Amino acid sequence: MSGMSGGARAVLGIAGYSGSGKTTLTVKLIPALVARGLGVSTVKHAHHAFDVDRPGKDSYEHRAAGAREVLIGSAARWALMHEHRGDDEPGLDALLEKLAPVDLVLVEGWKHGTHPKLEVHRPALGKPLLAAGDPHVVAVASDAELPGLAVPRLDLNDLDAIADFVRDWAAARATG
Repeated sequence: MSGMSGGARAVLGIAGYSGSGKTTLTVKLIPALVARGLGVSTVKHAHHAFDVDRPGKDSYEHRAAGAREVLIGSAARWALMHEHRGDDEPGLDALLEKLAPVDLVLVEGWKHGTHPKLEVHRPALGKPLLAAGDPHVVAVASDAELPGLAVPRLDLNDLDAIADFVRDWAAARATG
């Protein structure tokens, strides 16, 4: 599937409450999906105070001096830092537009968004099931049985089954 043209891509959120294992699952899914032939990118929602730069670095000093954007490039990678400087935080759609075309974008955060989501649910946390009230949840990965679930339930401990589900789900989006 890698190399889809025209920017076509599937977007799937990895959603759940804090402590459910969203990041753990996402980090394990990426290489499993790449091994299945998908080009994968991710978007992670962060707290407002995050920073990828640090004082003393030239790029930090450029931003601190008032630059709206700082682009850093090397032989290994490039990164663009954009300061909002009073503008509203961009929504998920605006951030997705910044990405190069890939087969699948995994989105961590935005659990109440209207994009399709794979919910990570651990009943032991005592949190409600998002799928019960969210029509955008396409499947639930859980470490417990969930009787009466209206979407597929995947075993949270079976990475291969989850990766196969996501691959097939993304392929269905690409063809129809």
